[in-house]
Amino acid sequence: MTELTLPHHPFGTDISDTDIVAQMQNASGWEDRYRTVIQLGKKLPVMAEEDKDEQLKVSGCESQVWLRHQQVGDHFYFQADSDARIVRGLITLVLAAYHGKTRTEISEFDIDGYFDSLGLIAHLSPSRGNGLKAIVEQIKQLAR
Repeated sequence: MTELTLPHHPFGTDISDTDIVAQMQNASGWEDRYRTVIQLGKKLPVMAEEDKDEQLKVSGCESQVWLRHQQVGDHFYFQADSDARIVRGLITLVLAAYHGKTRTEISEFDIDGYFDSLGLIAHLSPSRGNGLKAIVEQIKQLAR
């Protein structure tokens, strides 16, 4: 069996989508949620410069976003990074939902319901919202 070689991060393991929803629902307003997203982004390991390959860039994002993946058995693992602080935080929300999951779990996860429960999407600029959707679509394609 292949061993996981991507750097460890807490999203999808120690910090699940359920944990993120609870944190966001306990936040007192949009500014508090925004701060939470920024703080979550600080827990995301920085991707090594040599790994920021042009082929790993997610198209459809205003900021630069890189996404690597590895399949171990039936499970998919992801590493992502961005040059924008808020986007790094948004990436953690996606990783909490998809990291370490199977193809079926990824395809069946209600990402729109998840985003609705976070209460964030309405406060993002259209380009940030589209970028977030592009990251999700890239993950779904990788897990097909």
